[in-house]
Amino acid sequence: MLTLGKRNGSFWPKAISDLLGSDNWPEFDNRFYDWDQKFEIPSVNIKETEKEFQIEVAAPGFEKKDFKIESSEGVLTIQAEKEIKKEEDKEEIKRQEFSYASIKRSFSLPENAESDKIEAKYENGILMLEIPKLKQVVTPAKKEIKVG
Repeated sequence: MLTLGKRNGSFWPKAISDLLGSDNWPEFDNRFYDWDQKFEIPSVNIKETEKEFQIEVAAPGFEKKDFKIESSEGVLTIQAEKEIKKEEDKEEIKRQEFSYASIKRSFSLPENAESDKIEAKYENGILMLEIPKLKQVVTPAKKEIKVG
């Protein structure tokens, strides 16, 4: 016999929510796919060096022309769309398949990023972005001058 009762906390057991990084499955799910916008959120690697930020976006199956990269008001947005059409003929049976892929990811740029000098290349399914840092003026160290 089932008993109806009020649950405290998440639907998911604590071990699963700890592993997935979320107490709420829809919240976790939306990190990888935006159901309202119908695009996937790609995985990224972000690195920082003294001179630049580097972003690698996993985007297999696309071509250079499929990408649209914009920087506006401190936000970098990367998106790509591709429609694939495939037709097959087999003994009077015609089959047509459509495939559509769309990705989108946005990043808040730090204040020291030179957004007008971002460079991008696409190789082997990885979109690589290099975002130079602003050259900061080094102020000389504070020096006390004694009055003689």
